[in-house]
Amino acid sequence: MNSDLLDATINSLFPQLVEIRRTIHQNPELSFQEYNTSQLIQKELKSIGLDFTILANTGVVAEFGSDGGECVALRADIDALPIIEENEIPFKSKNDGVMHACGHDMHTTMLLGATKILFANKEVLPGKVKVIFQPGEEKTPGGASILLKEGLLELGQKPDIIFGQHVDPDATVGTVSFAEGPMLASADELYWTLRGHGVHAAQPHKGNDVIVAASALIQHLQTIVSRMRNPLYPGVLSVASIHAGSATNILPEELTMMGTLRSFNNEWRFEALEKIKKATIEICELYGVEGVCNPSIGYPPLVTDTFATSIARTAARNAKGIQNIEVFEPKMWAEDFAFYAEKIPACFWMLGVKPNDVVSMPGLHNPRFLPQEDAMKFGISMLVQSTFEFFSSSLNRA
Repeated sequence: MNSDLLDATINSLFPQLVEIRRTIHQNPELSFQEYNTSQLIQKELKSIGLDFTILANTGVVAEFGSDGGECVALRADIDALPIIEENEIPFKSKNDGVMHACGHDMHTTMLLGATKILFANKEVLPGKVKVIFQPGEEKTPGGASILLKEGLLELGQKPDIIFGQHVDPDATVGTVSFAEGPMLASADELYWTLRGHGVHAAQPHKGNDVIVAASALIQHLQTIVSRMRNPLYPGVLSVASIHAGSATNILPEELTMMGTLRSFNNEWRFEALEKIKKATIEICELYGVEGVCNPSIGYPPLVTDTFATSIARTAARNAKGIQNIEVFEPKMWAEDFAFYAEKIPACFWMLGVKPNDVVSMPGLHNPRFLPQEDAMKFGISMLVQSTFEFFSSSLNRA
């Protein structure tokens, strides 16, 4: 699509899109509870005459375009976080303890803007576009996995490629960053329970000390990462919470711990989970304590496709106003977009939202996170240009 025409179209829509974004921001909803957000999306799609399907109760999926060609999927997540907003702005969250602190209000609005533009040009699309407004990205098992189980790929035409994006507070507006291959890590939750025989702290020999057992276990767990993992495979194992006891002179009966395992390598990931479970049992036995680790399997690593990334990079070069195209340094964050990337060639890029006149801004999941709204223009342009660039490459490959 001509970049000047696209830019003019985005600018004409932008005041309306800003209002949509602020409405979503002011009315955030937690994962899998996004009923009002879903209704807003449905209303906007109805206003342009676009039919849709509801998946996972609050997810909204629509498809349009021409038969006989390939299919491009575009995805945005719609849920918010359990955070109390500290920004003093006219559209501050009205839902106490809930905030769009990860930019999903921006993601949703940008996909709505791209949908409006692409649908208005549906007659010239040489294939199908499937837009996915997905619930529950912030909470396992992840809305992406549920949509896939409910038949997303079998609904209409199966996508040949999928694009998604995430706001990046470390990059200035007008910047788009890409990674090829492993980009974000898997994320599995770890839950331990240790049980012993509680006694007076002055007579430890009459009981079993779950705290000492846990201390030994935590030390050993770090060797799974440092001594049982190929150093070429990044990995992190963190114990983030320990709860036990209520007095200075009583050894508790029970101790609980929570943590996370992160990896870019699925094979090592599942080997490590087995080692964690085995080590928990065996080390606790040394201390006469019963120990068990119950992992909750989370998101897989997000691995981007080389071809899909080349399409999006070309789109970034063609998009009006994008000043910086950078390499994104892979992070040990996690994203359930990874479930789509396991099934379909995928590109997931990071979109700069930091004002150009500041050195740094509050980051993701911060109660003062406040992205620059002008960045949405570039995100919309990226979604539209990536779609047309893929169709163009498809015609060239035919």
